[in-house]
Amino acid sequence: MERRRKLGRGLALLLTIGLAGASAAVPAAAEDQDGTGGGPAAQVEWGECPADVVAQAQPHVLTCATVPVPLDYAEPDGEQIDVMISRLASTNPAERRGILLLNPGGPGSAGLDFPAVLKTRGMPDSVLDAYDLIGMDTRGVGHSTPVDCRFTMDDAYFSNVPPYAVDDAAVLANADVARSAAEQCARNDTEGHMQHVTTANIARDLDQVRAALGEDKASFLGYSYGSALGAAYASLFPETSDRVIIDSNLGDTALDREGLRRFGLGTEQTFPDFARWAAKRHAAYGLGRTPAQVQATYFETAERLDQNPVEGLDGTLFRFVSFAGLYGESSYAGLAQTWQSVRSGDGEAALRLAETFRPDIGFGAGPAGVGATAAGEPWPASNAWSAYLAVTCNDVNWSENVDTYREAVAEDRQRYPLYGAATANVTPCAFWSNEPVEPPVQITDEGPRNLLIMQNRRDPATPHLGAELAREKFGERARLVSVDGSGHGVYVIGGNACALNVGTAYLVDGEMPRRDQACRAD
Repeated sequence: MERRRKLGRGLALLLTIGLAGASAAVPAAAEDQDGTGGGPAAQVEWGECPADVVAQAQPHVLTCATVPVPLDYAEPDGEQIDVMISRLASTNPAERRGILLLNPGGPGSAGLDFPAVLKTRGMPDSVLDAYDLIGMDTRGVGHSTPVDCRFTMDDAYFSNVPPYAVDDAAVLANADVARSAAEQCARNDTEGHMQHVTTANIARDLDQVRAALGEDKASFLGYSYGSALGAAYASLFPETSDRVIIDSNLGDTALDREGLRRFGLGTEQTFPDFARWAAKRHAAYGLGRTPAQVQATYFETAERLDQNPVEGLDGTLFRFVSFAGLYGESSYAGLAQTWQSVRSGDGEAALRLAETFRPDIGFGAGPAGVGATAAGEPWPASNAWSAYLAVTCNDVNWSENVDTYREAVAEDRQRYPLYGAATANVTPCAFWSNEPVEPPVQITDEGPRNLLIMQNRRDPATPHLGAELAREKFGERARLVSVDGSGHGVYVIGGNACALNVGTAYLVDGEMPRRDQACRAD
């Protein structure tokens, strides 16, 4: 059980919805915007980034600064908290047009090194010339003023992605774990910060950062949960948001129950890509000569592990590992090796292989940290999980009736048999101590046409339906670029040439497609 929990925690840090400074700013508030701001714009003081960010960003050099923001925007002159930002500055003043705010997903993902990640992954020079890339640890996360439920290795709660429930009794058992996690978060929120960690407030923080940097407008690029943040930002601040790309879309400004359940749909749509890949390599991995046989291998292996776990790896964790492996084709070989080890009875090898999964963009991505702590000690992912829970539980009201989850799990076990009985399961949000302080941000179709929505046709966590929903809500403010591709992440991350060209033309030259566009597979 301990090994299962330990591995689950390491992978959950990668999959809760992202990728993956000693300096201080001059304290000041941003310009007033929509009644939420304070005073005039201020200059930040750039300096060295914290040592861990420097190490993650190498060989690229980032600078960092801290921007104070109101804890509660209803009381802008009240308690202030810190948001740390990073900068990969344009080195071409003649081409620079402004700042590009970045978000790698989450909620809960540290983002200070994200400018360096995108440059390493091939962000075009024309974009690097046009913008200072601005990374951020959003409120509650990392080097910004953090929140922390103080999760440890001893806690039964080990994943922000709900565990697969093999039967109704498993749903009830998980409800007890979820309740305990929610109570732990409430018990450790001693400063009362957690209820103010919301998507709406993070979007307001973005505009505070824009003003603090002395910019009239800010562009934005966000992936996965970052699509919800970008949608909220463009809706709250249509006049100061410039060119906005939202990639791998939730379909709204919050991750709610239906959004989480769509993980099941995404898995059903994406798994056939892995099955075809594995079938072509049957001679190497022995997982099935046809995609149908590979899928049969999945079900047979999971059900066998439900009854007889192999050295700490049970059916629930096997399904979770398989879900993680669908985030991109770069994970397919590791996933196939893991299946092979499980089927040969080598659970230790399977666990070691699973620990190497590093999806490019996931829910709460960051260093896996597997094996980094002893029982009873703080878990390195605790802050990321805590911020994830704060945002998802504070953004919307979640049902408190466990029976609704029992019914949903039973329905999605049939509707999405690969993984639906996981993503419909109970989360700590069902037992959250705080009611939302405000309703979620409503997407508005009033404002400039400045939203470029980018989406793979097959995405295990944010299926294409999310992009369709966002496109409908934004109306003529947006255009949708649909890529005949598989995995989580499109612009720069996904590697599709058409999508890279369209996104770059928009960011650099403002060329928005005249109509929705389909990009063929490379």
